[in-house]
Amino acid sequence: MTPVEAALADAHRTEWAFVLAATVRVAGDLDLAEECAQEAYVAALQTWGDRGVPASPGAWLTTTARRKAVDRLRRDATLRRKLPLLIEPEAVTETGEPESVPDDRLRLVFTCCHPSLSPEAQVALTLRLVCGVETAEIARAFLVPEATMAARITRAKKKIAAARIPYRVPAADELTERLDPVLTAVHLLFTSGHTAPTGEELMRHDLVDRAIDLARTLVELLPREPEARGLLGLLLLTDARRATRVGADGRLRRLDEQDRSQWDQASITEGLRQTAEALTTGGAGRFTLQAAIAGVHAAAPRSADTDWPRIVRLYDALLTVWDSPVVALNRAVAVAFAHGPQVALELVDGLATDERLASYPYLPSTRAHLLSELGRVDEAAAEYRAAAVLTGNAREREFLLAAARQETEIALGAVGDVL
Repeated sequence: MTPVEAALADAHRTEWAFVLAATVRVAGDLDLAEECAQEAYVAALQTWGDRGVPASPGAWLTTTARRKAVDRLRRDATLRRKLPLLIEPEAVTETGEPESVPDDRLRLVFTCCHPSLSPEAQVALTLRLVCGVETAEIARAFLVPEATMAARITRAKKKIAAARIPYRVPAADELTERLDPVLTAVHLLFTSGHTAPTGEELMRHDLVDRAIDLARTLVELLPREPEARGLLGLLLLTDARRATRVGADGRLRRLDEQDRSQWDQASITEGLRQTAEALTTGGAGRFTLQAAIAGVHAAAPRSADTDWPRIVRLYDALLTVWDSPVVALNRAVAVAFAHGPQVALELVDGLATDERLASYPYLPSTRAHLLSELGRVDEAAAEYRAAAVLTGNAREREFLLAAARQETEIALGAVGDVL
């Protein structure tokens, strides 16, 4: 990779959202803005190669993209008529100057995550427009063909235009309701990278990094929103374990098997600070409570030192604000450590009839672990195999099948002892 290509790749990762968001304000149309932003990056490859990388790559790209948008609008009166669909007149002060407005990235995020769009469309648009992820990559994350994802993104853009969804940050009385879809989209982006839904590798580091960058942006732009800080704390504390989740042998490592001395202490320190600030500045929401749970794990120097009763209490609080079967399942795991596997197994069995967990691989894998702890190894092996069928991640599948083989060997060994 040449120095220009490296600079352009870095500018795409760090500046794409700035460039696109600023261009939307000129173009008034998401498709046109995206085209102009892409053209600016293409132009940079040639111009920077001839003249060198500018001192401020983001400013160069933004200026170029906006100029291209203006030129296109001048040439095409049809596109000009689209301006009112997204852009509202800027408020002005008594001096006649435009009122100070929040960062354009925030406008773009809230537009992508408008409540009239489905959750899937919100995440897909955020990935495509805010993070600059290619449609093919988004399709792989959602387990759908590229053509299907391209059509889904196109429909979402058309809905934004047809419904005249404004390109703006919600008013203060709307912000709480509108913020949750944004935080959810960023969290889903992170989880899609933390454990990739498909592929040979456990993680998609690029998606994880983009999600953390976006969470930082939200805290920077909404410093008084505790749930934004809670989300950033959760992502940092979870990602701090990145280097220890897969061993040198390529095998997935459970939390209690990881070398905690190798956890990223800088991420833990920042994550705990963000979580503490979130807890002290507002009522604990679902992301802040999840961050608090991650913080208990991070604070324990050894797995055996984990304060499991406290984690159970935090899950109890989380269920009061987020009645999710996944939360209930995670609580059951904490109960196993705090009160024993039999109590936890009864809780897990109670969740088995919830249709929302029908294709969730962590239900049978959790049940398998509890059955193994209780010595019911044949049943545990069957549950591990069932979980392996449900996961699309190769590393997880290898781990689960290895666990099933181990349980089978234990069972056969027990039979041999009897014979």
